[in-house]
Amino acid sequence: MPDRFNNSLRTRFPSLQRDLALFICAVALFAFSESIVTSVFNNFLSETFTISSFDRTFLELPRESGGLLIIFMSALLFFLPNRRLAVVAALLGSVGMILMALFSVTFHWTFAWLFIYSLGQHLFMPLNTAIGMELAKEGKTGQRLGQINSIRNIAIISGSLFVFSGFEFFNLTFKKSFLAAALSFLFSAIFLRAMRPGTAHSASLHLKIHREYSLFYLLSILFGTRKQLFLTFAPWVLVTVFHQPTTLLATLLLIAGVIGIFFQPLLGMIVDRFGERIVLCGEAVLLIFVCAGYGFGEAWFSHKTALIIACICFVADQLLMSVNMARSTYLKKIATDQSHITPTLTLSVSLDHVFSISIALLGGILWSRWGYRTVFIGGMVIALMNFISASFIRVPPAQHQRQNQAAS
Repeated sequence: MPDRFNNSLRTRFPSLQRDLALFICAVALFAFSESIVTSVFNNFLSETFTISSFDRTFLELPRESGGLLIIFMSALLFFLPNRRLAVVAALLGSVGMILMALFSVTFHWTFAWLFIYSLGQHLFMPLNTAIGMELAKEGKTGQRLGQINSIRNIAIISGSLFVFSGFEFFNLTFKKSFLAAALSFLFSAIFLRAMRPGTAHSASLHLKIHREYSLFYLLSILFGTRKQLFLTFAPWVLVTVFHQPTTLLATLLLIAGVIGIFFQPLLGMIVDRFGERIVLCGEAVLLIFVCAGYGFGEAWFSHKTALIIACICFVADQLLMSVNMARSTYLKKIATDQSHITPTLTLSVSLDHVFSISIALLGGILWSRWGYRTVFIGGMVIALMNFISASFIRVPPAQHQRQNQAAS
């Protein structure tokens, strides 16, 4: 089946290489599954279990611990090349969703199934970027990542439409949603398995911190804390503060996906053209306004206007998440050896999760004691720190980068 679909793609798009075509299919299916889960999960928790805002925050422990542990899992599976490790990630996602659909009989069992899903989801994060950069032409890394992210957005749109139409017109349930996501993860694994395996990394490259990548690690940690605030608390604001249904979150993801189809490739070209420092500093400035909209919209405006502002902030934040590609291209440019890229990307995910788990718990405490606005004031502080850190970015000349690539 993967070869038949791949041949169809190559007929319609002759410039696509076999592995790139297969990877596009795998990424699309993986993103389709994630979109379904993202669209329904908060409402699944709210409607299935009676939980408080702190309980919702506490659930971030199993979800984010997957990201914390992937560095150790990658080290244990060092003998697997990137593309085979990606197969494992997709299969973990599928198993997690099957268990979530069939055996979430109590809130505590949901912890275990969420951890399995999370392990696969987080394991795929650095691999998605690393494989995408492997399939890019020299000097076009940002453009390639932007194109792949554009495909992801098309898949996110499809997942959002699936959830929206399913719940609105076809009596779709949470159980069926999770099973659909599991099936899509399985097909993603099949397409990844059809790719050429590539080369495995030496065991000595894992669990190793390189001093020369210190700024990249810091930027990754700040991204992790900023991302965690929005992944955890932004949807929870819409669900609990504004009392919005599943269909609104699915609709907002749909809107962000449609815009992202055009925004992602453009962003990639901007990264290639103007560099990572300008892009990351610009992201930090915009995030300050997004945090202000989430945290103070209801205080400054009517309830209806505040809801509109929160929705705009949700869409803007979804688009700004893709700026993370600039951090990855920055690493590629400063890497002293190209074999460092995947292990360093994986390590950065684990490092940022050490802080993101802490920020999720801290955010839950702030929300419970002093209200949700304090969470987004913290987000503004993180955005300011991100701006200051990004201003220190420097990359070597292009000729030096080519010499590093040739040496590797």
